[in-house]
Amino acid sequence: MAIVKGDGVVPGSDGGSGRPGCITSHVAEGSVESSRFFLCRRTVMEMLRDRGCNVSDSDLNLSLTEFLSEFGPNPDHERLSVCVHLRSKPSKKIVVIFCGTDEIRKRNMCCIYAGLPNKASIHQLILVLQSKMNCYARKELEKYPFKVDTFHISDLLVNITKHVSQPKLEMLTAEEKKKLLMKYNLEDKKLPLMLATDATARYYGLEKGQVVKVNYSGGFAGPLETYRCVA
Repeated sequence: MAIVKGDGVVPGSDGGSGRPGCITSHVAEGSVESSRFFLCRRTVMEMLRDRGCNVSDSDLNLSLTEFLSEFGPNPDHERLSVCVHLRSKPSKKIVVIFCGTDEIRKRNMCCIYAGLPNKASIHQLILVLQSKMNCYARKELEKYPFKVDTFHISDLLVNITKHVSQPKLEMLTAEEKKKLLMKYNLEDKKLPLMLATDATARYYGLEKGQVVKVNYSGGFAGPLETYRCVA
């Protein structure tokens, strides 16, 4: 599967950098549909990098003009698929599949699974949805032998982690978590919580029980460091 690039951040998501990023700023170059796919896929590439995948800087700087040249003004969602390997475990990969506009049913999930090559090497699967997924399809996802995250395309038009008020998150390793709890003589459930359904937790693909360090760089109180346990 091809790896595609993104470029920059949208206005307001990086504290008002003024760099072009919203849909309307791109429509002059392509259709609204191609602009939505471009913005969404750019966020996906940034998310994969932030999840620890091997995504190069050049893969994160594809312009809309280059995107249109490769995928056209009306991109085929199947060609937008992405497959990248983890930096820490190159034998493992995360696969991203863009789904169509029809309601997603159980048979769609069966077809997607059947079409995945080298299933043993898949660490995670990310599905980008354009329509509703019914309960039977979601139940089918539970049978997959690896973690599956689903995002609606409208939730990926902006990278929420680049907002000016968004603190910086650092995921602790199992050893770092152990040392933290021993230092303060705590159980992880005594730490402040972050729900696994939180938008930021979903972006990073955090699992229940993981501990993250949260760094606030501004505000009236100045820099602040705290910890959250995902629940």
